[in-house]
Formats: sequence, structure tokens, C-alpha cells
Amino acid sequence: MTTEFQFSITCSPFNEQYQPCENTRTTTNFANLARGHNRVQNLRAALRMIDNRFNALAHWDNPNQNRYRLALDIVSVAVGVAGQNITGDAFPNIEMLNTHIVDTATNKRLPGVVGNNFSSYVRDYDFSILLPSHNAGGQQLAVPKDFGALHGKLFQALISSQEYQQQFTKLPVICLSVSSAKRYRRLSNQHPILGVEYEVNESSLTEQYFEKMGLRVRYFMPPNSVAPLAFYFIGDLLTDYTNLELISTISTMESFQKIYRPEIYNANSVAGVNYQPSLDQPDHSLTGVVYDREERSQLAVEQGKFAEANFIKPYQAQLKQQAAGRAH
Repeated sequence: MTTEFQFSITCSPFNEQYQPCENTRTTTNFANLARGHNRVQNLRAALRMIDNRFNALAHWDNPNQNRYRLALDIVSVAVGVAGQNITGDAFPNIEMLNTHIVDTATNKRLPGVVGNNFSSYVRDYDFSILLPSHNAGGQQLAVPKDFGALHGKLFQALISSQEYQQQFTKLPVICLSVSSAKRYRRLSNQHPILGVEYEVNESSLTEQYFEKMGLRVRYFMPPNSVAPLAFYFIGDLLTDYTNLELISTISTMESFQKIYRPEIYNANSVAGVNYQPSLDQPDHSLTGVVYDREERSQLAVEQGKFAEANFIKPYQAQLKQQAAGRAH
């Protein structure tokens, strides 16, 4: 892909000592856990949940369910446009998580999956600034022309870049919550790791947005889970990744979702054949990990404005050309 975007990629460990860096989006879910008086307890509990879930799914040759632990890195991607100084002028574009699987039985460190949690300033701008502005005073949701085109080009340029390919051998898998506005139906297809597959009754705006990133989605409810997860990927989710790689994504993101959305992912009843998630479900359990959902919603608007002021407006002409697929 011909592009004027330049990328720099840095990785930092997500562990009990993690503290968000200055450029980290404060709405980023893992950053939300790492603030306040309970930050260490939050992080310790979340990491323990991830390891326990991993060992429960990777149960073969693992009689005590303690063979594996996950090491997580936060992948921070900065982007520069048209000859910017990538170290000085770059915009903090995307953050993802990368998993590493530590096998204590063999003393090996195995690659996991990059992607998992996904956050983006430009997506904040699109959904929190552009979309509401476009719909001001309207009665029905209207989507702006080329909505998500720039974000899609940025993502595709990233995964095609030398910087990405030098660090990661496989394409990202992004794992999100199902939508409380949609209905899901269980299918007969079942995978030994991903679990039983679901299909959605209609496409969502999120699906359409991620399609412009080159990603398609499938919904699976893993063994002993209570709700399906949305897996966004390129290629073939079922054959391009090993069982342990898939487990690394499931255990990480299902644990986070239990914290973020306990009404859905820590519910006391299992999704049925026909399923509509609800954030008003009272019959659920809390994890004890502190997470501020209200703050996250408020900050998304602030960070959308930050993207508009520091990236969208200053480079409007170049970005429009990139979004339209035209490079100089």
C-alpha cells in the first residue's frame, strides 16, 4: 500500500506496576484500571483472572491448572503525516494489547496474539464528535459519507507497514463485547476453543466501521462462558491461529469484559439459543475490580476533541486524500 503515513511502535508491559504514560488515552480500558488508591489491587486481580481463565481453557497436560501465565504488552502506535518528524510530531493514534504465553512446564515463552483490546483517538473523534454533530436535530441515525474511511486507511497502512511487520508475524485479532442493541442466534457450528457460534440479526455500525479497517466479525461463546464475544479478524480466524493463541485472546478479553460489562459477561445465566444482551440485567455478579464506566464515556468526547484539534484539522487536506485512497 502506498501511503504518506509513518508509524512508530512502542511496547510497554501491562503488569502490577503499570502506570499509564502521558500519551495513553485515558479512556483506554486498561488505563482505567490503573488509577486511584486501588490500582495495584485492580491490576493484580485482573491479571489473576486472565491467568486462571487461560489455564481453565488450556486444560490438557495441565492437571493443576497452573501451567501457563500470560505476559501482556501495551502496543502504542504513533502516526506521522507527510514528512513529519515521527519522534517529535507524531500523533498517538492506536493502542492494542499483545499477549505472550509463558509455559512454566517447558520454560518457553510463546507468541500470543496482538490486537485484543483496541483503542483509537480517531475512532473517538468519529463516534463522539463527528457522528453526533452530523445527527444534531435529527430523528433517525444518519451516517456521514465516508464515515470511518480515514480510520480504516490508517489501520490498513499500519498493518502493511514495515514497522508492524518487523514486530508481529500475524495480523491482529480484536475482541469486543456484543451489542446490547442487537439480537443473536446460536448456530450448530462449534469450535473446541472458541466454542459455539452465534450470528447477529443485522449489521451494526461498529461492524461497518471495522469493515473499513479490513476486518470481518464472527461471534463465539467459549466453553463455560455466559455470553458470546465478537472477534474481528482478517483471513481465517479458525485456522490462522493456534489453540493457545486463541486462548490468549479469549482469556484476556473475557476477563476484561467481566470487569467492564458484568451485566453481560458475569451474568448468572447463560445466553440461550436466542440472545439479546442487556446492561440492565440485575442478575449478575461483580468482580470486585473498580472500573469507572461513566468517566470513560465523558472522556471519549474530550479525546475526540483532542484528535480533531491535533490531527484531523491540521492535516485535513492530506487526510482527505488518504481516506479517498489517493496518495501523492
